[in-house]
Formats: sequence, structure tokens, C-alpha cells
Amino acid sequence: MRKGIHPAYGPVVFRDRAAGHAFLTRSTMTSEKTVEWEDGHTYPVVDVEISNVSHPFYTGTARVMDTAGRVERFERRYGKRGAE
Repeated sequence: MRKGIHPAYGPVVFRDRAAGHAFLTRSTMTSEKTVEWEDGHTYPVVDVEISNVSHPFYTGTARVMDTAGRVERFERRYGKRGAE
């Protein structure tokens, strides 16, 4: 890699504001806010609105749209196509 053209890559804590969950990983993101982690070191912290802990897809609370039921309801209201 060429020197001086890449952003600094280091440990950062991401904190999910919706679930109160935090995890330590490496990233190029930075922040002025810091937090003391479980290992006793201080790391920059980035607050995120949603993560795998609070996202409906990962938590199993995602809703599946019933497109077939909507089509049937439309056809009941307005009649089937071609039935003139």
C-alpha cells in the first residue's frame, strides 16, 4: 500500500442507541467521543441508530408483505381483469 493516502484504521466502539448494545471492531471511522471498554482501554465511540441487535431482519420480527392477498382484495372490489 502507498503511504500517506489511506485513512487511519484502528479499533472503534460502535454503540447501538436503540438496543443499548456496543461492540468493538476496527474501522476507519473516528469520533471525538470516547468510552472506556471492558479491557480498560479508551476507544473512540460511534453511535449508530440500528445494528444487528435491533434490526427487524436479524431479530426475527420482520413482517412479510402479503401481495397475493392484496391482489385478491383488489379483484374482489373492482372485478377481475377482462370480465366485461
